[in-house]
Formats: sequence, C-alpha cells, structure tokens
Amino acid sequence: MAHVNLGKQHPAAYKSVLALNQEVEEAVAQAGLDPKLAELVKIRVSQLNGCAFCLRMHTRDALDKGETTDRLAVVAAWWESQYFTAQERAALALAEEVTHPVEPGRHEWDDGSLSDEQVSAVSWLAIVMNAWNRIAVRSHYPVAP
Repeated sequence: MAHVNLGKQHPAAYKSVLALNQEVEEAVAQAGLDPKLAELVKIRVSQLNGCAFCLRMHTRDALDKGETTDRLAVVAAWWESQYFTAQERAALALAEEVTHPVEPGRHEWDDGSLSDEQVSAVSWLAIVMNAWNRIAVRSHYPVAP
C-alpha cells in the first residue's frame, strides 16, 4: 500500500487536529506547565511511536526553549537519570501510560507532583501528540538532513 499524505487527502480532518492541538497547548499553559516539559512529553511520545519527523521538530523546539542537550540525550531513559524533577518524571510516566495503556490500578507516576488540571493537560498533550505521530508516520513525512 502506498503512503499518502493524510492532510492533503482530507484537509478538514487535518485542520481539526490543528485546532485540537491549539486547545491542548492553551490547556498546558493554563495548567502552569513549563514549555520545556511539554516538549519533553512530545519527544517521549514520539520516541515511543517511532516518529522521526516529530522527534526532529520537537527536539529543535526544546532546544529553542532552553532545554539542554544532556537532558534530551537521556529522555528515552528518563527513569534512569537524575536530570528530571518529580513533576517531569510524573508527566513523562503519564505520557507513556497514555501512549501504551497499562492495567488499571495504582499508577507509578501518581505521586502528587501534578495537579488534576496538569494531569488532564499532560494527558491531552500525549493524546494529540499520538495523533500527530500517527499522521506523520502514516503520511511518511520526509526526514532528511
């Protein structure tokens, strides 16, 4: 089966995802989440989904927002490092859970570092990032130097 650009084939659906993305970005800001944390979530979700296009874009965005190369280098193994705050660790674990749901029960990320509003904002951020990853991968967006 050939790869097709989903946005070009169904521009109204693509515009709806863009609108959802804007709403989620506003929710993240209103929840008081650091823009660098939002980029870390986008990067981690994109790593899990194997989306090279989004990884490159959000790594560059994170660097532009002041993220360090050391933290970006270890975000794939965030739980093994001491680079991340309790809130960042909780957000990354929550994003992983949204991307790859686990059995119901106590959640390792739920240590009180995130308010209910922040849990909702991070969950929506992971949901919309999963949608973008699937659009980019399915559309076979080019990633070249």
